[in-house]
Amino acid sequence: MWNPFFLDEDYVKKRVVVAMSGGVDSSVTAALLKEQGYEVIGLTMHHWDTCAKETADEECHSNTAVANAQKIAETLQIPFYSVNFETDFRRQIINRFCSDYLSGRTPNPCAVCNKKIKFGLLLEKALELGADFLATGHYVSLAEADGQLFIRKGADKNKDQSYFLFALNQQQLSHCLFPLGELNKSQVRQHAARLGLQVSEKSESQDLCFIPDGDYVSFLEHEQGFSALCGDIVHVSGKVLGQHQGTYRYTIGQRKGLGVGWKEPLYVIAIDASKQQVIVGEKEHLSCTEMTVEQCCWNIPEPVEAFTTTCRIRYRHTEVPVTVEPLDHARVKVIFASPQDGVTPGQAAVFYSDDLVTGGGWIQ
Repeated sequence: MWNPFFLDEDYVKKRVVVAMSGGVDSSVTAALLKEQGYEVIGLTMHHWDTCAKETADEECHSNTAVANAQKIAETLQIPFYSVNFETDFRRQIINRFCSDYLSGRTPNPCAVCNKKIKFGLLLEKALELGADFLATGHYVSLAEADGQLFIRKGADKNKDQSYFLFALNQQQLSHCLFPLGELNKSQVRQHAARLGLQVSEKSESQDLCFIPDGDYVSFLEHEQGFSALCGDIVHVSGKVLGQHQGTYRYTIGQRKGLGVGWKEPLYVIAIDASKQQVIVGEKEHLSCTEMTVEQCCWNIPEPVEAFTTTCRIRYRHTEVPVTVEPLDHARVKVIFASPQDGVTPGQAAVFYSDDLVTGGGWIQ
């Protein structure tokens, strides 16, 4: 199985750029690659300015990340650069994030960023620096089969990030390194401690990088003035149960925070942004037997007839058996072997063959 992380004669002294964030995963990635004999360069993206949204006595998240990454690079004695992608990040990630919420979808900006920014613009910059590879701290690995490269799930199933990398194409994968794919988080921290990296016990954020406090509602209202999008909370029967303060505050499957009374627990079943309605119903209304997936991309030959596989419909979802029926314009119909709850427009649907990502797209 092809794995360029382990060097042979052909790979000795290959140049690799490591996407460094100042956290433990990317820091250990850089350190391990240097130990393996690569010529390592650290590169950090300045892609979102949180300083403008913070008071003068608060720490600037983006500048701190760059400073932390630079400190690690100095410790490892590797060259370090930072690049400014703010304009591109706003155009390709932030604008889509806001637009999805405005249209009643629940976006997945990390998967888009991986395709467009991290393994798009940052990879281009790495190649400009003469690098052979771009390495990241993702918990995945690469595999080769039938002349194609595939993302393989990370060995640490609690940290596996293969879902977010489904859209990478063969050209991008051919320049990728994922040294943490066979490690778990505890082992990564042990490596950091062994190597004397000060980030060995650093906590990790579970929030979006451009919303470090996790308050996406305030972010949307600041960015787009979404506070005007109030409307009705409507039962699936058509009965108006109450009012909401913005469709963007809700997502499919949500139960808490609805603020309406009913004889049974209610869940968000759908969001109709055109009517500014949040549709709610009992749990049985959440179940879906099929969905349409658009903008599909594949690491297998593009399907021309129905086939069976497994599919994950959100990050923490376990893949389930499905039948995939090709449609037109890079769309497929996905039929679940058993009904699934929480099928959410805007999220990624990712197809797997055992541990390998074979393709994916966006839930309509």
